[in-house]
Amino acid sequence: MVQNSKHTGKLISFEGSEGSGKTSQIARLADHLQRLRRDVITVREPGGTEIGEQIRNIIVHNSKGDEMCPETELLLFAAARAQLVREVILPALMRGAIVLSDRFLDSSTVYQGIGRNLAANPVNQINRFAVGSVMPDLTVVIDVPTKVGLARIRQRATDLPDRMERENLDFYNKIREGYLVLAKGLPKRFVVVDGKKDEAATEKIIWEAVKPRISG
Repeated sequence: MVQNSKHTGKLISFEGSEGSGKTSQIARLADHLQRLRRDVITVREPGGTEIGEQIRNIIVHNSKGDEMCPETELLLFAAARAQLVREVILPALMRGAIVLSDRFLDSSTVYQGIGRNLAANPVNQINRFAVGSVMPDLTVVIDVPTKVGLARIRQRATDLPDRMERENLDFYNKIREGYLVLAKGLPKRFVVVDGKKDEAATEKIIWEAVKPRISG
């Protein structure tokens, strides 16, 4: 049960389309925080627990994945997220840790809600049921033009692209626009970072956004 839980930690989520550079920037921020002797953990969605990783395999790599309907995809993401919150994120927040999450509930709002054209109300209800009261203190959206992100995917690929990486250009244009609209509507929680800059410059911008949220 997480609805009324009080905690002293901080949850920082990273969002963005495929190839935006989230994973690299999470690693850089985690290293920065660890050097400051902060208690920090990193998690990813879907995944981060044994159950979540099995769900991830179904969503991303299952041979029948292309037959998955949007409603099933939404519920699988929510199931993995619910487990991650209760098994990993909330206990870490309760002990005062900083949790860096590679995606969180906003991914479902954008990918399944906007990208898959599911109605906003059920998506929001399922999201909130999955996370309870555990919401990000800060959400960093790393924004890159769609073609740039897809080019990065091709450059780094060492295997066949997964199901999410095989989507078309129009789908990823919708995803990018969805994140920008979401961020504009929630300016107190979101910060949008230009992901076209080099990694060091992007890291500095993110740190300036994170620093006031974790002071003290």
